[in-house]
Amino acid sequence: MSWISKLLKKEKPLPPADISALYTDVHSHLIPQIDDGSKSLEDSIDMIRTFKEMGYSKIITTPHVMSDFYKNTPETILGGMEVVKEELKKQRIDIELEAAAEYYLDENLEKKIHDGSLLTFGNKYLLFELPFMTEPPNLASFIFELQTNDYKPVLAHPECYSFWYKDFEKYRELVEKGVLLQLNMLSLVGHYGPEAQKIAERMIDEGLISFLGSDCHNTMHQKGIEFARTKKYFHKLIDSGVLKNSEL
Repeated sequence: MSWISKLLKKEKPLPPADISALYTDVHSHLIPQIDDGSKSLEDSIDMIRTFKEMGYSKIITTPHVMSDFYKNTPETILGGMEVVKEELKKQRIDIELEAAAEYYLDENLEKKIHDGSLLTFGNKYLLFELPFMTEPPNLASFIFELQTNDYKPVLAHPECYSFWYKDFEKYRELVEKGVLLQLNMLSLVGHYGPEAQKIAERMIDEGLISFLGSDCHNTMHQKGIEFARTKKYFHKLIDSGVLKNSEL
């Protein structure tokens, strides 16, 4: 039985939340063949068409950038985006598409702060992720360097970092330091495990989330998002008035 089937058996869904209220998705992997997201241009177009049908007006897609694995550059990302935009134009799919990146905090990322190569969205928001096993020792210094260079740090899917599950105060401290937190929609249906869902719901209760993102890699993720839209905490976050998606 799939996790979606288990969800349907577990609880009665609410009416789908209004995605158009978000206006913009801020985290996805829709440029073909440059990371673990879209496998082809056709896949990219299919996913983007579905996003438009959901009610989105804008997508900011964010390919992985990792020094030792996904060695993407502004050229590969922006060049790939232009290919997708051209196909959207040919197929008359009217949706705004921009690109930034999801940066992995490794030994080379701090260097990029000073060489002008970082891809951001909105008002110099920079999306970054952490290793999933342990908190990196340079996290505090990285955040400080970003902020002193006028970047606004956005931490991707903080609910997925299990090393903070027994130290919830860490999430509050990050927000107090000016770090914006981006929640993944699929966390609200247990896709990353029950602990991630529990932490996600607590962060929503405490008003700590600034961005809601799909982190979409494939069409199965989009099916999961349709179920997430029927969840109580999805509605609560959409209705909270704290999200910044619509400002982008």
